[in-house]
Amino acid sequence: MSIKYCDQHKDCERQRLYRRFCAALVGIILLLLLIVLIVWLVLRPTKPRFFLNDVSIVCINVSSASYLTVTMQVTLASRNTNDRVGIYYDSADVYAEYRAMQITVPTSLPPFFQPPNDATVWAPFLSGSNVPLPVYLATALTQDETAGYLLVTIRVDGWIRWKAGAFITSHYHLRVRCPALLTVNDGHGSYGSNAGGGLGYFKFQRAAPCIVDV
Repeated sequence: MSIKYCDQHKDCERQRLYRRFCAALVGIILLLLLIVLIVWLVLRPTKPRFFLNDVSIVCINVSSASYLTVTMQVTLASRNTNDRVGIYYDSADVYAEYRAMQITVPTSLPPFFQPPNDATVWAPFLSGSNVPLPVYLATALTQDETAGYLLVTIRVDGWIRWKAGAFITSHYHLRVRCPALLTVNDGHGSYGSNAGGGLGYFKFQRAAPCIVDV
């Protein structure tokens, strides 16, 4: 057995107090983390659910030089299914894609707080002017319109936080993907009687649930 000697009694006391302080600090931190974990597991916050209720295309046109101009209005609904947890939407942008390519500029949704078991509906306009398309995408879009069916994707990209009582989480990245199938001229395509477009030329098929990643 070896015995450790200190040169001065005060140094030994200082070292013991320092070790006790560190041990107490670590214990408090672990206790707080345990409390947060228990509260989180009891409340079990779930990610919001999104639904795409409507897509109304005002115009969509591809020029001979493969430039796309599009204007549409979408109706999105978000529901917080938690019973005791609210959601802060600190930022969220909505835009449209065609075959994984963004075709409209992002439209920002206003920040807001969504209480438990609450639903929110947005109806933003999305537009893109003279968007350069690769030749293969311009061809594919023309072919889809001719065939009578057009598939676009409405996306939401933002940051949210959960709130349970006085406890508020850090930011989480929200990604939402909503497929939208539209018929062109009631499925007859651009060779039908309404080849020039107009009201009802593009019709959204049905309300569709969205894929939500947080």
